[in-house]
Amino acid sequence: MTRTRLGLAGLTIAIAALAFAMEPRVAGQAGAAQGQAAVQGGAPPQGRQGGGGRGGRAGGAPARKRVLAWADTRNGQAQHESVGHALAVIEKLGYESGQWDTFIRTDSNIISATPKKTDGSAASGGPNLSNVDAIFFMGHREVPLDPSQREELLKFVREGKGFVAAHVGLTAFESWPEFLDLIGARFDGHPINGPGVLINESPDSPMTRHMSASFPFTDEFYQPKDHSRAKIDVVLRLDLANVPENPSLHLKGDHPIAWAKTYGKGRVFFGSFAHSSATWDIRDIQQMYFEAMRWALGLTDYDPKPHAMRGAAQPAGGRGGGQ
Repeated sequence: MTRTRLGLAGLTIAIAALAFAMEPRVAGQAGAAQGQAAVQGGAPPQGRQGGGGRGGRAGGAPARKRVLAWADTRNGQAQHESVGHALAVIEKLGYESGQWDTFIRTDSNIISATPKKTDGSAASGGPNLSNVDAIFFMGHREVPLDPSQREELLKFVREGKGFVAAHVGLTAFESWPEFLDLIGARFDGHPINGPGVLINESPDSPMTRHMSASFPFTDEFYQPKDHSRAKIDVVLRLDLANVPENPSLHLKGDHPIAWAKTYGKGRVFFGSFAHSSATWDIRDIQQMYFEAMRWALGLTDYDPKPHAMRGAAQPAGGRGGGQ
């Protein structure tokens, strides 16, 4: 597999199509090469050219969307080295495509329409719930938000903003019932850690239309609980057909890995990917989150449709949809 780095070349910012056309680097992750999903349907969507600094492009073009990449890890039971790189990937995807500006924060006081400093006085400037269009979330466990902040976060999404969570984001706010309604499930361990087969249940979704009908992948797969297929549109499922019995595996045949849903007028996406930093460099994982962010920001259309479990793994050796 050709390995290269997606990024800036001199002073020229690559457009999204060029960035996605280049192969990822996967050094450092055992089995990551097998995790490269087969691409189908031609080239990924064209992004607008980046550059021009934050807030817009040269020539008076409209301002870009604004994304708050938020990852408060202070209460993480197991700190994930991949979190910082994941935030950087989201920032890079927005900057290189020109689709959005990203503001990376690891504190939670900015989760408010009127943030306060640690002394209780009003903070000035910076991102907050009154001036961003979507959140990319990788908080760990009990993220410290006071009751008013929690209500403001729910209102932010409910009134039409976007919320995209990845991997450890599913572990957050276990003691907060309303967060379950927002994200669609809760964390129930990761009894399957290593090689697996994923099934693409929604090949018409922008997040997964570039992926095969089924494909091998290696990751720490988060097991969801307290979810209902009547409320979430499962786009990827882990195939359990040949998985040995495991006392920690509570799901019987149906193991959602990624899904989309609405919350009021807002758009919500969760993807179990990715435990390893190297997995965030895989082209198809980046494209999945790129399209999830575009959808959450209202830059592309998709109507989540909850459905019963569907699709099946391809015969051994099959790629399920071409190269």
